[in-house]
Amino acid sequence: MASPTTLPYRPCVGVTLINPAGLIFAGQRIDSDRPAWQMPQGGVDRGESPEDAALRELHEEIGVPADRVSLLDATPDWLRYDLPDELIPRVWGGRFRGQEQRWFLLRFLGDDGEIRIDTAHPEFSEWRWITADEMLDGIVPFKRDIYVRVLGRFRPWLA
Repeated sequence: MASPTTLPYRPCVGVTLINPAGLIFAGQRIDSDRPAWQMPQGGVDRGESPEDAALRELHEEIGVPADRVSLLDATPDWLRYDLPDELIPRVWGGRFRGQEQRWFLLRFLGDDGEIRIDTAHPEFSEWRWITADEMLDGIVPFKRDIYVRVLGRFRPWLA
């Protein structure tokens, strides 16, 4: 395996989806037997804009189409995190050291019954609306600094 410091970052987007009360959608990762709550995120396809990727990922991961959300804000810069060294060979075929992400704050315009985590390729085993502090408490440690920055930027809209 190449040295992690020589590997590139995977281009990715993240979605902070909030309900009208300012609570954040959190999903329990289906591939974890321990608590691992996170917000929807995923890779940017070649030729795809970050905003389009965010809307696609939201639909793929929780069944919410673009016409059921409104864009409130986005991080102006790409934010990076590194995977722990022991995860690099097991994630994305060992091709990336971590992710660089643009984050989007979207308000959910629908009702809870429209959220569907039983998608074609499920990412989450359960979901709930939580506060920013609960989100920070539930995220895996290697993503925590990114979440602190993202939620700090979006704080004016959060419960």
